[in-house]
Amino acid sequence: MESRRYGIGAETTTNGATRLRVWAPRRSRVEVILEAPGKDARTVELQSAAAAGYFTGVVERAPAGTLYRFRLDNDVNLYPDPASRFQPEGPHGPSQVIDPHSFKWTDQNWRGVSADGQVIYEMHIGTFTPEGTWAAAERELPALAELGITLLEIMPVADFPGKFGWGYDGVNLFAPTRLYGNPDSFRHFVDRAHALDMGVILDVVYNHIGPDGNYLKQFSNDYVTDRYANDWGDAINFDGPRSVPVREFFLANAAYWIEEFHLDGLRLDATQQIFDQSKSHILAEISHRARMAAPHRQIYIVAENEPQHTRLVRPMDKGGFGIDALWNDDFHHAAVVALTGHNEAYYQDYLGKPQEFISAAKWGCLYQGQRYSWQKQQRGTPGLDLGPTHFVTFLENHDQVANSGHGRRLRLMSSPGRFRALTALLLLGPNTPLLFQGQEFGSTAPFLFFADHNRDLAKLVREGRIKFLGQFPSLAASDLMNLIADPAATETFERCKLNRSDANAEIVALHRDLLKLRCDDLAFRLPMHRRLDGAVLDADAFVVRFFAAAEDDRLLLVNLGRDVKLREAPEPLLAPPLGKTWSLRWSSENWAYGGSGHAAREDAAEGWIIPGESATVLFPTNAS
Repeated sequence: MESRRYGIGAETTTNGATRLRVWAPRRSRVEVILEAPGKDARTVELQSAAAAGYFTGVVERAPAGTLYRFRLDNDVNLYPDPASRFQPEGPHGPSQVIDPHSFKWTDQNWRGVSADGQVIYEMHIGTFTPEGTWAAAERELPALAELGITLLEIMPVADFPGKFGWGYDGVNLFAPTRLYGNPDSFRHFVDRAHALDMGVILDVVYNHIGPDGNYLKQFSNDYVTDRYANDWGDAINFDGPRSVPVREFFLANAAYWIEEFHLDGLRLDATQQIFDQSKSHILAEISHRARMAAPHRQIYIVAENEPQHTRLVRPMDKGGFGIDALWNDDFHHAAVVALTGHNEAYYQDYLGKPQEFISAAKWGCLYQGQRYSWQKQQRGTPGLDLGPTHFVTFLENHDQVANSGHGRRLRLMSSPGRFRALTALLLLGPNTPLLFQGQEFGSTAPFLFFADHNRDLAKLVREGRIKFLGQFPSLAASDLMNLIADPAATETFERCKLNRSDANAEIVALHRDLLKLRCDDLAFRLPMHRRLDGAVLDADAFVVRFFAAAEDDRLLLVNLGRDVKLREAPEPLLAPPLGKTWSLRWSSENWAYGGSGHAAREDAAEGWIIPGESATVLFPTNAS
């Protein structure tokens, strides 16, 4: 008999049968009900392995496409498979048998992605195009590849109820949502990305399961635990009684996406809400299992972790979890303060000043154990020894755009010059940069929180959203709260769809040229750890020097304030290599980007002149 690939779910055989295995320890009898159009339903009882709580069976005449549900004991209700591979009618409908081997891949020579040299692009398939499908998104991939994107990060696709949503309340963790197409549509998208030399990673949610359409407790109460407080409902039981099958459920899921969809890695959502006191932490095991699922490809794993625990990105043999990178909220928060002038709520511990950007470039996270007044406690752990690729930086992502209250894009809340300057710092800086969909062409479409839940749950979600945004004094006024978009409204979802007809040619040129410079210049693409330094030049101006081989250094001068003139410059980082002088390589004030045409320079008579709200790249040339 053919061996199973995974310990749970429905798997096809070569003779048209399907093997089923489900964990249901709270049940004494499990039957599978097979449905076919125009035919009576068939019932097959699964065999119990009582000690482990699993029920298994081989169902004849159940090829790919077969619809099925489970009857548990004598319950009149029928339930989808907890490890369903597809829910064509949504989470409340029947599961469908899927044959992953029927898809013909063309990426046999693809070798995955490393942690070095990546430019990440976060996208939500439902709003990335007007159609909101895998096929429509696939048509836009050549433009992203040409721009210089190397890695696509897809927001969660595990199926969820309703007609739209962010995906973070998924309930069928093995079933890509029917809203964007069928599983092979997802595979085709990945295959096409690989053909264009772009990797694809998937945002997965292993810290909770959504409330609507979640039938896991019908099979076992042990999937969740009340031992930990979770921000979004019940915490997952990774370390309590009968947690071994729960761990295997999530480990299998991580491997499944890598193996059956040829994904190049995972983005792990809110890992601070994944609780595990086991000797071997579930995050370390997820990292290991994901890499084992693709022995001939490099896998890239990034974690969101608000407390900034650097243990996540340390090697397993040194007590770490073996994850490649952390999202760096500190860089984002400092940038938002610099761009908008506001530092309320969770921005209050940031000034948006030069030293923050220099420290972020050199050391990654800004908080590595200091007191964090917003939380009235210490935040972060030491990471001074970690290289720049361990941190992912961004000006925008799905959460932070939506948290503006009105979903407004950051460039619309700042001056054009400052936005261009910090975009240069983002895309030329030593950490791995991330762009959020539409950022590259100056999209004016908002990105709001949207979720199509049933009426009762929708009311709670809206109230929760208003309460969350109430932490911002500027939004807390009652008249503004009344203007917060209703997450359950179709109009809210539709407003978030990208409209490429409003593309700003100057913003496109800015991103295109910066990404080309990053790609072509090794000093920016592969910065060496501890071979970078910076200095504050003025209240709002600073320099970052990238040290390269053969003294082929680069200077990045950033000024977020008024014009700066340094008649004396007692700063050694501004000194060119012996026998060289600094020459212009790139300026954010180029006319093509809507700038003034000026760039930072050293004048023999006046000293250094750094235009206000600008960024300039200089490189050494032979002195005349």
